[in-house]
Amino acid sequence: MSIWEALAIFAAGIGAGTINTIVGSGTLFTFPVLLAVGLPPITANVSNTLGLVSGNISGAIGYRRELRGQRRRILRFGLTALIGGLAGAILLLALPSRAFDTIVPALIGLALVLVVLQPRLARALARRRERNGTTDAPTDGGVALLLGLLLASAYGGYFGAAQGVLYLSLMGLLLRDDLQRVNALKNVLVLAVVVNGVAALFFLFVADFDWTAVLLIAAGSTLGGQLGARIGRRLPPTALRGVIVVVGVVAIVQMLLKH
Repeated sequence: MSIWEALAIFAAGIGAGTINTIVGSGTLFTFPVLLAVGLPPITANVSNTLGLVSGNISGAIGYRRELRGQRRRILRFGLTALIGGLAGAILLLALPSRAFDTIVPALIGLALVLVVLQPRLARALARRRERNGTTDAPTDGGVALLLGLLLASAYGGYFGAAQGVLYLSLMGLLLRDDLQRVNALKNVLVLAVVVNGVAALFFLFVADFDWTAVLLIAAGSTLGGQLGARIGRRLPPTALRGVIVVVGVVAIVQMLLKH
């Protein structure tokens, strides 16, 4: 690995850590860079998952103020996310490499669609809250939310691009609570500890990965996690979505050109 490739991975880690804290979809930054430097898709995915753990924890710590009073939710939803994340990690290694190469472009495409549609989901959420009244107490989301979290966590353990968007959509629509508090909960359950954490622990013992890439992404994403917590409430969402879409399209093109 050349010095320029190392710098590119480190920079992608900063971008991924920042975006993961604010919205999610940081994998759309790091994954195409790892492919570009020559790592096989599954090795790149595993290395990416391991490298992003420290940055995700960093971002969750940055949002700790919004986590107050959510301990019960963290415990309840955390178990669901743990099961789903482990199932997705096992699925990644159980399926043949060719299946992964075929599925990932479709997953990235779905992730990009979710990123683009996020403003409409936010407006739908706002209209629902207006109908229900702003004084309504937060709910636990019921069985529908638990099932949605389970499926989203399995997807996150398998690949993870736009996983944060999935969680924000689910919890934003099914929990009547402030969106910043929902985002903080997302950072803990999905990005920080549970899904990526359990997948990373599983991969550490049974999968191939590149230690240099892992350490570069870890260093960059830790810095990015703190940056994301600082600027998350200020960054124009349209600009952020535009960057994610461009990087995601590049990733799809790169994978399709390999076949």
